[in-house]
Amino acid sequence: VQLVESGGDSVQAGGSLRLSCVASGSTPRCMAWFRQAPGKEREGVGAIDGDGRSRYADFMKDQFTISRDNAKNTLYLQMNSLKAEDTAMYYCAARVGFYCPTGSRWRDLSGYDYWSQGTQVTVS
Repeated sequence: VQLVESGGDSVQAGGSLRLSCVASGSTPRCMAWFRQAPGKEREGVGAIDGDGRSRYADFMKDQFTISRDNAKNTLYLQMNSLKAEDTAMYYCAARVGFYCPTGSRWRDLSGYDYWSQGTQVTVS
């Protein structure tokens, strides 16, 4: 399975971006977005089950929206009202399982089998 991201860019504060992640090969089910800012640990943005039910980190809710198009094997992250602190490398991840881990366990990096190469988002 390969995950290929696109959509990273440099934007001004208040702007929007949409990241995409295409999964090739067999189709994983649970997918997630993570990000890593310089000098910080990688953190979960949100995850989405195979049926489209999503969950988010508390500080992401209402600003970011995760969605998927299973027919296109594509995961999306719509990011609105971007702030300088959203600057980071963004990664998509996938695991072979229909449902993502429950509770806060979806944030556990070790729970994912596949990772993208990352795409840079810079907000100034």
